[in-house]
Amino acid sequence: MKRLILSFLARAALLGFIAGGWLYGLSMVALNSPVNLSASDDQSVLWDVPAGGRLGDINRQLHAKGIIRYPQLISLYAILFQKTTVIAGEYSIETSDTPKTLLQKFNRGEVMQHSITFPEGWSFQMWISHLSQIAQFEKDIAMGPVELLRRAGVTQVNPEGWLFPDTYSYTSASSVVDIIKQAYLKMQSTLSQEWALRAVGLPYNSQYDALIMASIIEKETGLVSEMPVIAGVFVRRLALGMRLQTDPSVIYGMADRYHGNITRADLRRPTAYNTYTIDGLPPTPIAMPSANAIRAALHPEQGSSLYFVARGDGGHYFSSTLEEHNEAVQRYQIRQRNKNYQSSPK
Repeated sequence: MKRLILSFLARAALLGFIAGGWLYGLSMVALNSPVNLSASDDQSVLWDVPAGGRLGDINRQLHAKGIIRYPQLISLYAILFQKTTVIAGEYSIETSDTPKTLLQKFNRGEVMQHSITFPEGWSFQMWISHLSQIAQFEKDIAMGPVELLRRAGVTQVNPEGWLFPDTYSYTSASSVVDIIKQAYLKMQSTLSQEWALRAVGLPYNSQYDALIMASIIEKETGLVSEMPVIAGVFVRRLALGMRLQTDPSVIYGMADRYHGNITRADLRRPTAYNTYTIDGLPPTPIAMPSANAIRAALHPEQGSSLYFVARGDGGHYFSSTLEEHNEAVQRYQIRQRNKNYQSSPK
């Protein structure tokens, strides 16, 4: 009797071993077979995994679309080998993929990366407008700027100047808050590093003053080589008690009233940003400055020039006296009639 029981157990073990091997082999075939994208004319398909998505549900959905076979076997393999982690985001399924490589992508979070660029000199409103053009950010924009800034940890009352202009990567799981937070932290870091290395004797009471100055410099010229020179002009004006008289700040203060030209009436009309009528710096930055503009504000070029005028080729002519400046204005403003005249670089 004992011998019969042992024989039965041995046969059962053998059958179990064979069945297990068969099941494992079938799983390997299921895992390593190419995915089926025949329903698509493209060589790849974008697949969005929502936050909190479960592997079993995803496998069933992929099977329903005809992309994979045997979803239960794939899920069982993932459970046995502890590979059920799924990171939310948008994935690219290629014709070269197999269920196993897809599983690896889900586990590692190999999501599609997108990018968005914010040029130097843009205002906060331009940032929001740019972000609103991306469909996935529409709900975030609907929160309103106050809530977006609060969630991003921006503590300043006015966000102007506090977001670093750069190209930022994002995924389908990213939010506007994620991008603003990155830009805010990068500006804080950049400003602090440059402030620590600043030249001595600057007429700034705080880092914020330097940020305001940098934003003005950014809007005055697109030539990096000119930025320290323009910074020198403005720093000397502040030291002498002269008004900055910078058109970009006037334009910022005009807001929707600006339609491409500044009149004499605009220069006389008082606003918080009209540097023709106020002393010192305006109350906030007027744009998001680059690292080059910040560096220039904190390392102005030494010299005697107090005035500058656009030459018409993208650069400026600098003068030390008002008489020289007036002559330069007369000379270069006439050239505006030339179709090649430009007040800033292309």
